[in-house]
Amino acid sequence: MKYNENDFYKKDLFFKGKKIPYYLSPLLEKHGFIHAFFTKNSSEIKPKFISNQFKKNNKNCFNKQIHSNKIIFGSETNENNLLMADGIISDQINQNLWIYTADCMPILVADLKTKIVASLHCGRRGLENNLIKELVKLLKKNGSNRRNLLVAIGPSISSKKYTLDKDLFNEFKKKINESNSFFNNDTHQKIYLLNSENKIELDLKKYAYYQFLKENINPENIDISNKCTHISNNEFHSHRKNKTKKRQWSFISN
Repeated sequence: MKYNENDFYKKDLFFKGKKIPYYLSPLLEKHGFIHAFFTKNSSEIKPKFISNQFKKNNKNCFNKQIHSNKIIFGSETNENNLLMADGIISDQINQNLWIYTADCMPILVADLKTKIVASLHCGRRGLENNLIKELVKLLKKNGSNRRNLLVAIGPSISSKKYTLDKDLFNEFKKKINESNSFFNNDTHQKIYLLNSENKIELDLKKYAYYQFLKENINPENIDISNKCTHISNNEFHSHRKNKTKKRQWSFISN
């Protein structure tokens, strides 16, 4: 049950002479799921052009992200009339599920048996709103078994760069209403730290991991990138770093 982050594979694709680096989850790659966590070089390119580079000329599915627990299905999406939601689940063949992030977690999920896939945009408010629990519930309702689910949490902000004041942190604890086991002194489990500036460092990736465990997802089926969008060699857009409105893309295909 020990939490662990690891290196994702880094690759490049080229579009009109421009190099576009991206990262792959070793776990999803091992099981043949086409996916990518892109860097900021992707933000000015339309996803349909990116997906063509992966030879996946599928329907490209998007939503309008609102930091909620709302999840829609790929067949409901319409690029010209975006629905408000923070997750998409495939419900037809040949769907690319896209999300965009700039510190929040891009989370990609795949079912080994049914080949259903899902994408989530999840930050602090997504955790508060039980977005992960809602996803697992919907996947189960649509035929998935928890033991067959693979999870990849992509590059996102690290705890060192995600700080809250005490009042906001206490509000977070109140909203998630978890048992004290997530707020004890076990260094492997601890999801927060009081730093020297009297701010709370909150580990969003670690807490997302524990929420998946709470939903009975096998810890060996959870892949977590060690990249921080705030500090990783200027590879990523980071809203906390420079208040940018730009985002990077991530996607998974069924």
